[in-house]
Amino acid sequence: MGYQVDFIGVGQESKSGDAIAIRWGNLFGLREQQRVVVIDGGFRDSGHDISNHIKNYYGTDLVDAVVSTHADQDHINGLDVVLDELRVRELWIHKPWEHNQGLAGRFADGRVTDHSLGERLRENLDAASELVGKAARLNIHIVEPFTGISLHNNGEFVVLGPTANYYESLILGFDGMPATRSAMHEALMGLAGTVGRTLRQIVSTWGSDDLDDEDTTSAENNSSAITQLTVDGRRLLFTGDAGLTALSHAADQLAWRADGAGLRFVQIPHHGSRRNLGPTILNRLVGGPLPQGQSRSVTAMASTSKRGEPKHPRKAVMNAFTHRGVDAIATRGRTTYHSHDAAARADWTTVSSEPYHWEYEDVE
Repeated sequence: MGYQVDFIGVGQESKSGDAIAIRWGNLFGLREQQRVVVIDGGFRDSGHDISNHIKNYYGTDLVDAVVSTHADQDHINGLDVVLDELRVRELWIHKPWEHNQGLAGRFADGRVTDHSLGERLRENLDAASELVGKAARLNIHIVEPFTGISLHNNGEFVVLGPTANYYESLILGFDGMPATRSAMHEALMGLAGTVGRTLRQIVSTWGSDDLDDEDTTSAENNSSAITQLTVDGRRLLFTGDAGLTALSHAADQLAWRADGAGLRFVQIPHHGSRRNLGPTILNRLVGGPLPQGQSRSVTAMASTSKRGEPKHPRKAVMNAFTHRGVDAIATRGRTTYHSHDAAARADWTTVSSEPYHWEYEDVE
């Protein structure tokens, strides 16, 4: 049993995005012995790149499942094209407008109703709503990716988070909701507005993280579907734009499942943003820092644009993976893949891991 994970190059300039194609099973056999999944579709043009890549390198136009982690345009817009150009069996996507029951009472404005909130969510998340509508017209089975959902119910490709309850708690903080958001969400939005104004010169120490454990991720990003693929005793973790709280819930699921499979691959969330990871969750998911020169045989990949730095990826994030013995890679607009028990691809070259950044400039 083998696998191929392809991070399709998104963002030739400064805007990063996610578009991931995955194939696993007997990669030297027939299509019937394999599974193909797409996680997110980047921007609209990325959708063509995904469909062409799957046809050219996977030798098929049949996709078992398309997963929309959340409705940000750098993740969802290309999926409209994927549904047009490939034969898709299932679309995994959240439908927040159907989780509006009982929300009206959470707002001070008495004119707000559950129905009006549902309509507001459908309008604000129009790309998701339209994708659901297209899937229905194409007779594609629609699944909401909440904890425990797995492809064909066999547990190989499974959703670790969010739970339905956690997802519904996040809806109140989505952009465009009535102004009576929680004080915490308002504080987070205020903090986000200050990012990028202060330049710092950083001198790194091996094993010391220039990250904290405060979750400053938006509600939308924390609502990302987090998924795991287990093949041949190897675990691969896909995180979307999830933040510390969502990842902590997923780590609880990993501890509960305890299937014995070793982590071999992890998607670095939110293109390597420093707001999504901290020392505690990294220690839970990957392990603590190792002495220099030791390795865990784990690859971590951040889907970043060609000119996304210093925001995507943050050097502090890449360092945090590196001194934990992980091969950290930033795509920088290139299609980059990770594989096991799969044939080599002609004319594809090895991508170097990120060097350790002993000194660098960062912005806050």
